[in-house]
Amino acid sequence: MSCEVRDRWVEAPGGRLFVRRWQPGGAAGAPLVLLHDSLGSVEQWRDFPELLAGTTGREVIAYDRMGFGQSTPRTERPSIHFIREEAELQFPALRRGLGLARFALFGHSVGGAMAVMVAALLDGCEAVVTESAQAFVEDRTLGGICAAQAAFADPAQFAKLERWHDGRAAWVLDAWTGVWLDPAFGDWSLDAYLPSVHCPLLAIHGDQDEFGSTAFPGRIVNGIAGPGDLAILEDCGHVPHRERREDVLQRVSIFLDHGT
Repeated sequence: MSCEVRDRWVEAPGGRLFVRRWQPGGAAGAPLVLLHDSLGSVEQWRDFPELLAGTTGREVIAYDRMGFGQSTPRTERPSIHFIREEAELQFPALRRGLGLARFALFGHSVGGAMAVMVAALLDGCEAVVTESAQAFVEDRTLGGICAAQAAFADPAQFAKLERWHDGRAAWVLDAWTGVWLDPAFGDWSLDAYLPSVHCPLLAIHGDQDEFGSTAFPGRIVNGIAGPGDLAILEDCGHVPHRERREDVLQRVSIFLDHGT
């Protein structure tokens, strides 16, 4: 299924958010908004949004968080409350700018935690898909971050990150590692917000995820007030939408068909 692709910017606290929309012919249902991971951007979703739009028949929307990709650069490190702040400040601005009365969410990694937070704090969310989402701070998460931090000390690896973020890769990397490795962030969790999520939720997680165990999706699914489905993918790491693309597309499509 072919999609019309449109780019624009939306005014938000701190600058402008870059937004890309994939509109399949005859789109139906609430648009599906993608929230990227800690090093992510619209471009790093690659062809997944178009495939998702074609498989689900819904408009798919992705945006660069402030400081990432093509959105306005930032200089200060995000606060330890950055996940809640995305739901309280940035996502509402995106929603107003795009005129979204109803929406569904697909969040990868920390984007999954943000999706849960949006669903807990805002009205209008019809369904949530989390993929490799963190639910609290786990030793495996911190170990994975330290390993990634060491890997990006290699100039060749750092250059790969730089090409997605146009001169701001150092900030992007620090925004991830600096916050998560801050002892003040150690007590963070989604626990207080999960009971406020009343819409259907699908939690996808690889059993070999290097940034978090299957305790994460279990905590999310068992803690929400609405119906929850758990999908643990065998022999899969932190990026199921690349490692197990067809499986993820099918699971999300079926979930949205039955959950909304």
